[in-house]
Amino acid sequence: MMTAIQYFWRHPLAEQVREEGREQGRLQARREMTLRIIEWRGIPVTDAIRERVSTCTDLDQLEAWAQRAVRAADAEELFAVED
Repeated sequence: MMTAIQYFWRHPLAEQVREEGREQGRLQARREMTLRIIEWRGIPVTDAIRERVSTCTDLDQLEAWAQRAVRAADAEELFAVED
């Protein structure tokens, strides 16, 4: 007989919760990577830029910003060419 706990982990709602957690993890990792690249390059990061990157919920946008961070002369260049 299946226990309630075992049933819960197989329930579609549980899978949805797990996927949302994975998505949040991917977003957080991409945000941190973008900010780290800028910081590693010795570019100052203002609170406004940190806030904008930290609140972004679009993985593709974060990827574009991370790519720009590699070549940017200053942190504002991340947002210079919005899609």
